[in-house]
Amino acid sequence: MTCTLHVAWEDQLAEYDFGPGHPLAPVRVELTVRLAGALGVLTAPGVEVVPPDPATDAELELVHKPEYIAAVRAADASRLDPSLLRFGLGTADDPVFAGMHEASALVTGATLAAARAVVSGSAEHAASIAGGLHHAMADRASGFCVYNDPAIAIAWLLREGLERIAYVDIDVHHGDGVQAAFYNDPRVLTISLHEHPATLFPGTGWPIETGAPNADGYAVNVALPAGTRDAGWLRAFHAVVPPLLRAFQPQLLVSQHGCDTHWMDPLANLELTVDGQREAHAAIHALAHETAGGRWLLTGGGGYELVQVVPRTWTHLLAEAASRPVDPATATPAGWREYVKQRTGMDAPELMTEEVNAGYVPFESGFEPADPVDQAIIATQKAVFPAHGLPPLFW
Repeated sequence: MTCTLHVAWEDQLAEYDFGPGHPLAPVRVELTVRLAGALGVLTAPGVEVVPPDPATDAELELVHKPEYIAAVRAADASRLDPSLLRFGLGTADDPVFAGMHEASALVTGATLAAARAVVSGSAEHAASIAGGLHHAMADRASGFCVYNDPAIAIAWLLREGLERIAYVDIDVHHGDGVQAAFYNDPRVLTISLHEHPATLFPGTGWPIETGAPNADGYAVNVALPAGTRDAGWLRAFHAVVPPLLRAFQPQLLVSQHGCDTHWMDPLANLELTVDGQREAHAAIHALAHETAGGRWLLTGGGGYELVQVVPRTWTHLLAEAASRPVDPATATPAGWREYVKQRTGMDAPELMTEEVNAGYVPFESGFEPADPVDQAIIATQKAVFPAHGLPPLFW
């Protein structure tokens, strides 16, 4: 399978920066792009790297309220304005920083550029690796997210005439902002696999959140127990995502690839490896071709282990999207490791793998009633499968 890939990137995207000590450090994206470049992913045949333009106010208003955009634009990092708190700005999660509107609009512009590339046919796949800011709501910032670039891109695609768009979110945190934007719109199927809301921000994403009356069954949530590893996560993914995408037959697939599901991530409690995450990227790529005619828009997302995890898993993601997967046994380039040491003071990983065999037992082979992952699968299937005419398994 040979694919073309548009990568929306320029160095200014690293200016989305909440400041020293904030978990969402832009160095994680910088190191990803450098690693992908050093391994030849960004210069492979069929791959183009194109600087994006910032999103306009009209594009931001596809999801966000004008008064919120005005508040972001007016926010001043040199003084604390208590009135901003009602917009979620000036909090520990979303502190005000200089140029916040411009940086956030550029991230959104990158995701919109990726959407344009796919819908125009100039590339089969398109990546906005700095994007995936899925928590922002219509009128407030939330969870390190100022503007909700995936939701804006989906709203733009709907305006362009698409009638069925699927959104698959594999971040450890529930994709609440995207779900909220389309909760009553059956043209958009949102699927989120995340750590159980009882143990992690934002406290939403229960299986019973299935959509408003006009779109019941089109919001899908798989709430996985803390401690879930590769085998359980992949079992849940394959039990829920492929059947729903095959039933829905989207015209375009949007996916958010937060890699904070990793066992080393400091902000969450799932225990995937880079190898398990790589399997997830490959599965989503295959589903884009099977169910969406190959039209695939992919973004980054969360991920707070800045050196060991984010650069490797997102380089695997970009390589997968370019149809040139990196052999997991590949050594990371010496020059990249030297740059990591110079830039961060930390030792970089030496291989593109954690040397884990990320296999799983398919759910259809049998249900384990006492297993909490299987309980999560059943809860989701019961909640949404009937709306899509899908047969029950082990209910």
